[in-house]
Amino acid sequence: MEEQLPAVDPQMITTAFTLDGYHIDRNLGIVRGIIVRSRSIFGTVGASLQTLVGGDITLFTNLCEETRAHAFQRMSQHAAQMGANAIVGVRYDATEIMQGVTEVLCYGTAVIAAPAK
Repeated sequence: MEEQLPAVDPQMITTAFTLDGYHIDRNLGIVRGIIVRSRSIFGTVGASLQTLVGGDITLFTNLCEETRAHAFQRMSQHAAQMGANAIVGVRYDATEIMQGVTEVLCYGTAVIAAPAK
């Protein structure tokens, strides 16, 4: 289990470049969360069986969702370590490093935001 470090409040994280009700006082730079995952042989076999039936391949859906959540959390922790209270312009990227091994990157711009007056 991953250690829970201080992180930016999820309500202060957005894909937009502004936060409603706030103005950006300071840009602290790019933050990122990276995770590399591989599929287990059991998950691959189970997912292969699900493909025979068709529809949502829940084993892979759950793996992808969990992986994105971990990358998001790591990005949020990175921002908190820099002193940020918000992250704007959040995006995800994924790259297959080798067959069955994928890197998921969550990144954005760490900022210090203050309530608008």
